[in-house]
Amino acid sequence: MTRPLTRIERSVQGRNDWLKQEERKAIESRGEIGRMEFWLRVTRSRISKDVKAGRDDVLGGFTSVCRLFMLAVDKRAAGDARLWNHLMQYAQQVLEQHGPRH
Repeated sequence: MTRPLTRIERSVQGRNDWLKQEERKAIESRGEIGRMEFWLRVTRSRISKDVKAGRDDVLGGFTSVCRLFMLAVDKRAAGDARLWNHLMQYAQQVLEQHGPRH
């Protein structure tokens, strides 16, 4: 027998379920572009909340992630896909280990 979920665990589960449902709707309406736009909106909202809560380091963190992504895209376009492949592999590992379950 498993124990009942705590209020916090139910909240996290509800949030994850909402994210999955909204992502699915975005894909159904606009495909991969819709999925990307959905995650950009969610990220922008989360960044705003963190800044209001005094966690300004989120701005530098997001900037660094964007710069890394652009570097990987540029290198791939120039014919060197190693950084892109490493970045995608790492992202997949982190999401499998820590992200919401799909």
